[in-house]
Formats: sequence, C-alpha cells, structure tokens
Amino acid sequence: MNKAIPLLLCITLAACGGSETDNTEIPQPPIQAPELQADICYQLTSTMGDILLAIDLTNTPITGENFKNYANDDFYTGTIFHRTINNFVVQAGGFTSGLIYKPGNNPIVNEADVGISNKRGTIAMARTDAPDSATSQFFINVLDNPQLDATAASYGYAVFGKVLQGMEIVDQISIVDTDTNDVPKTEIIINSLTETDCAVN
Repeated sequence: MNKAIPLLLCITLAACGGSETDNTEIPQPPIQAPELQADICYQLTSTMGDILLAIDLTNTPITGENFKNYANDDFYTGTIFHRTINNFVVQAGGFTSGLIYKPGNNPIVNEADVGISNKRGTIAMARTDAPDSATSQFFINVLDNPQLDATAASYGYAVFGKVLQGMEIVDQISIVDTDTNDVPKTEIIINSLTETDCAVN
C-alpha cells in the first residue's frame, strides 16, 4: 500500500485536526445563503445500493461542472467509498479496489464561500489543508456538520449537491466496520454513476 495513503485520508477533512495555514484573506460567506439547486442528477449504483444525487450548477458552477466532468468521463466507476465515519461523513471518488489511488484532474477553486451549509444529505468536496485543492473526491454528510462550513476563520468545504433518494443507503455505508484509518473492511464499490432525471419516484 502507498505509504502516503493514511495521510491523504486524514487531511481531506477538517475533522482530522489539520489547520489552514494559508495567509491569504478568507472569503466571507453571504449573510443569506442561496437555496441548493438540482440542475442535473446522477444515479450512483454501488455494491450497497443506489443513491440519487442532485448537483447544483447554478450556485456552485465550478464545483458542479467539475463533478459533472468526472461523472461524464466515467471516472467514478470502479472507485470505492474509502472513508466512512458514523455520525459524520462517507467519502468516495479517489481510490479503486485495493485502495489504489486514482489521480484526478487539476484542483479547483473552493466555492464554500457561497454559503450553502454542510447539512445532512448534502454533497461536498473533500480537499487537503490548502483551500483550493479539491479534485475528484467528494463526501456525503451523514449529519448536519456546520463545523465544515466557511466562516470568518475557515475556508470550509464546498457543498455542491444533495441526496434526493437513497439516504438510507448512505446511513448503512456510514456504519460498516472499518479499520483504524476509517477504511471499510469490506469494499463498497461504485459500479456506475450515470446521468438521470431528477424526478423522485
């Protein structure tokens, strides 16, 4: 296994205790956050079940288009949920079976300052301590996680979508047995991620 993997797993979310040391001024989120939009939807089919994802291209155009490009390029097929933490998040999009790192495209600008909160069921970009470092990895919030939002002291994690159906699958993924690095002991594989209608049955 790549020796860098445990570090990569740890620094992708603020919960690991990493600090943001960038000296640039932190953008301030708006007083009134916009309402999350469902501009395009994707059916995520995994070995644990199906999850319908709605992506916001209106309020988070950079992040939304980034996810759309990965999805349309079939990047996520065969990747795994490589980090699951009960009562926090489930994370995917950067490793294939055997915990093999899958390099993504160039990092994108962090749009967390749009102000959409990391509430239960929302989808956000994982990143390193650098604010503009997100590539392909994303996470789904299992609970409300306001500590991941942009504030006067933190760049935050950009929310760009939400789960429309299948949150019960996300909940099940979040409680699987994991090792000491929060990696599921039994792999949870994304079999496909395909564009679909946003209508909920």
